[in-house]
Amino acid sequence: MDLKTPLYDAHLEAGGKMVSFAGYMLPVQYKDGGVIKEHLAVRNQVGLFDVSHMGEVVYEGKDALENLQYIVTNDFSNLEIGRVRYSLMCNEAGGVIDDLLVYKCSAEKYLLVINAANKAKDIAWMKQHLFGEVIFSDQSDQFVQVALQGPYAKEIIEKLADPDEIPKTYYSFTENANVGGVNCILSRTGYTGEFGYELYCQSEDGVKLWELLLETGKEYGIVTCGLGARDTLRLEAGMPLYGHEMTEEITPFETDLSFAVKLKKEKFIGKQALIDKGEPKITRIGLQLMDRGIVREGADVYFNEKKIGQTTSGTMCPFINKACAMALVEKDNVEIGSEIEVEVRGKKIAAKVVALPFIKK
Repeated sequence: MDLKTPLYDAHLEAGGKMVSFAGYMLPVQYKDGGVIKEHLAVRNQVGLFDVSHMGEVVYEGKDALENLQYIVTNDFSNLEIGRVRYSLMCNEAGGVIDDLLVYKCSAEKYLLVINAANKAKDIAWMKQHLFGEVIFSDQSDQFVQVALQGPYAKEIIEKLADPDEIPKTYYSFTENANVGGVNCILSRTGYTGEFGYELYCQSEDGVKLWELLLETGKEYGIVTCGLGARDTLRLEAGMPLYGHEMTEEITPFETDLSFAVKLKKEKFIGKQALIDKGEPKITRIGLQLMDRGIVREGADVYFNEKKIGQTTSGTMCPFINKACAMALVEKDNVEIGSEIEVEVRGKKIAAKVVALPFIKK
């Protein structure tokens, strides 16, 4: 049976169309909006998302950093307290188990935010590889996580929080920020390509925080947003999604995420496999349709009549008003500006290779 986040009733009251996603009942869109309206609100005003289905786990103790360094691909030896860093977690073959965010709370405490669909798998993998003096805890049920995204997100937070507690730079956070009387982790992060914040509070404070943000955001045209807009926004921003641009069979180098892999680290799971594989033979590209139509995942991509790969995600991007897709294709076949074809329901339609992200702001 699907779980409900603490904000479930609030979604129903707001007219949320609830669907099953990653083991939770979540709104895909709201009756007064729809995906396009919600998408454009985030680009032009501000939107509020419930992302409480995400997982939160903590490494604490003298060997917390060493455990983290071994389990993920990025290097956290130089991460400062109050900063956030993106990373991947690989299997022994170099495939991606998940992508995640790491928050450094103190010298011996790290909070990791993992994808909802991978929660059970990730936690089992992490527990399997613990060593030394470290306490690992799954704290997912303790948190409500909401995302406030869009140009007016800053104005809303400035009305609710002390200026000294508002994170000033991208990928930074305040662990114990007072946001309108609610104790939160206040983070300058997001998955939309817009300025914004992600806020984590105790589950019992979730409804209060949600209503507080909506009330404060009224003058800025705040809109509640569902899973549909979250997906179109991230695609328009060229952001990969696990299960699409990343899988356990795809390496970070093959999906253009090499920035999050530090081979100079002494060791981490999957390092040797990534070295042994050598230069990747496939790469992730952006496509913009030239003919009418919409491309979804799994469509074959052709260049000069030769199949070179498949699309991994695709949709109509509302802000730029263009049908776009990402694809994994054979490397060195195409470049920016190359004209290709994508097969949709047995018909090949024209597209061109464009730079990521699709939105240029």
